[in-house]
Amino acid sequence: MPARGDMEEFRRSYSRLCKESGAEPQEAVLKQLHQLPRGRLDLATQSLTPDTCRALGKLLQKQTLLTELVLSDCMLSEEGATLLFQGLCANTVVQLLDLKGNNLRAAGAEALGKLLRQNQSIQSITLEWNNLGTWEDAFATFCGGLAANCTLRQLDLRNNQISHKGAEELALALKGNATLQQLDLRWNNIGLLGGRALVNCLPSNRTLWRLDLAGNNIPSDILRAVEQAMAHNQDRLTALRESQARTHVLSKEVRHLQEEKSKQFLDLMETIDKQQDEIARSSRASAARVGQLQEALDERQSIINALKAKLQMTEAALALSEQKVQDLGEQLVTAEQERQSLSQRQEKERRLEQQEAVERESKLLRDLSAANEKNLMLRNQMDELERKVKSQQEQLFLTRQELTNTSAELKIRAIQAEERLDMEKRRAKQSLEDLEKLHVKEVDHMTRHLEDSERAMQERVQRLEALRLSLEEELSRVKAAALNERGQAEEELIKARNQARLEEQQHLAHLEEKMRLLAQARDEAQGACLQQKQTVAEAQARASQLCLQVEGQRRRLEDLQQLSRVSTGRRCWTGRARTHPSEKSCGSRRPRSRASGTRRPRGPVSCKMQSWLTCRGPP
Repeated sequence: MPARGDMEEFRRSYSRLCKESGAEPQEAVLKQLHQLPRGRLDLATQSLTPDTCRALGKLLQKQTLLTELVLSDCMLSEEGATLLFQGLCANTVVQLLDLKGNNLRAAGAEALGKLLRQNQSIQSITLEWNNLGTWEDAFATFCGGLAANCTLRQLDLRNNQISHKGAEELALALKGNATLQQLDLRWNNIGLLGGRALVNCLPSNRTLWRLDLAGNNIPSDILRAVEQAMAHNQDRLTALRESQARTHVLSKEVRHLQEEKSKQFLDLMETIDKQQDEIARSSRASAARVGQLQEALDERQSIINALKAKLQMTEAALALSEQKVQDLGEQLVTAEQERQSLSQRQEKERRLEQQEAVERESKLLRDLSAANEKNLMLRNQMDELERKVKSQQEQLFLTRQELTNTSAELKIRAIQAEERLDMEKRRAKQSLEDLEKLHVKEVDHMTRHLEDSERAMQERVQRLEALRLSLEEELSRVKAAALNERGQAEEELIKARNQARLEEQQHLAHLEEKMRLLAQARDEAQGACLQQKQTVAEAQARASQLCLQVEGQRRRLEDLQQLSRVSTGRRCWTGRARTHPSEKSCGSRRPRSRASGTRRPRGPVSCKMQSWLTCRGPP
């Protein structure tokens, strides 16, 4: 329901415009505006003055409240109707206009034609009981506006004195109009010629599906042709609606398929993003692990350098002890020589041990570097496999942890070996001090100690070799496990790829089947439309042939009637010339001729009565 404030503004604007034009606002109009229902202004049976029409026309130019305007039996003058229609030309809201019983004439018809040309919202106009068809030029202007209109759906022209010429103008308008669906022409003076003109225009109009022509002196065959044309248009309209419904359903299915595809694409992009994030995380973790291994190697190198420095210090200490032993005297020469030989042997053995340790360390480093390179290769390959096989990452992570644990154990064992070497060096220093103090006893003690140290070193060397062999076995086991895991991961990846390909192929086959069904339905709809068009064309050709045959038959009937009249007239004249009837007989014959004259279908009196009846319409 319109807002109360808007209606008050509408009433105030109406009163103000009436006062500006020097007239008082009509109480009946104000009352109707006060009781205005939803979007409907009903001023039926109210006598509207030109001033009121002028004010309403100005208000209707900009108002957005009213969708229905009822002005039936308002006794509109030519000026008032023109002012109202001028205001409606700029209106974009009114959809229904009722102008029944207003006796509109030439000016009203011209204003209506202008309204139909300019207005883009009115869909229904009622013009019953007017005189639009009396003035042919004005009615032609009205028909021109109807031809240019593109929104009107329903038009009521009952009892408008439309002649056959007006019907011809209407036929031309119907050829150009593409929106009118219902046209009521009952109780006019269209006649035979107007009916033919309307029948001839119907094949070019495909939107009109209702045309009422009762009470227009139109023969029944033309009415049947009009009914057939309307039936064809209704069939065409139903077929068009069905095709539109099918296209709507097909478009919905296509949109649904597009939405499903977009969702699948978004899901795929999300999974790709997740896999890329996981790859980046794993690469960062691997880089961190590589950095840790590099730091461990640097620490190992620094430890080795420290061991070398300690060895140099021990060598310098040994040289000093040798100098001191040489200063002790000739008594210790033999012992010194033996000690020197023993020290030389010990140095050689130590050097050999150092070289062996360096070689072992270099070999271990090479093994570690090879293992690191292989681990890096395995990591790269596993990074590629981690896109779809996430479960394998944990196992790889466990294997990497085991490698780090083994490297840590190696570091711990190397540190233990270094500590043992330090202990041995300390013991060697203590043995040298004992040699200086105890002379001969120290030599014996040194020999025993050297033998013990040799045994211990041999045992340590054996232990280190056993450790190296165990580490090599563990590395081989880790490599075999990594290779097995890699093979399993590759097999699972191949299975996942095959399954994804099968799913994609099945989905593509399903989509192709749907598209094929859609194309088949579209082809069927097109075939049905073509068949309907062919049937319509055949029916139109048959109708035109039937019309031609009917006209030929009529002409023959008219010729026969004329011949019969001529023959009857000749017989009457010949009968009068031959016989001499009495006045009585002549008088008796005259009423017969009058009776026969009254039996004619069209006399002067009957034609006047019939035209009067058609003008007023049914009671």
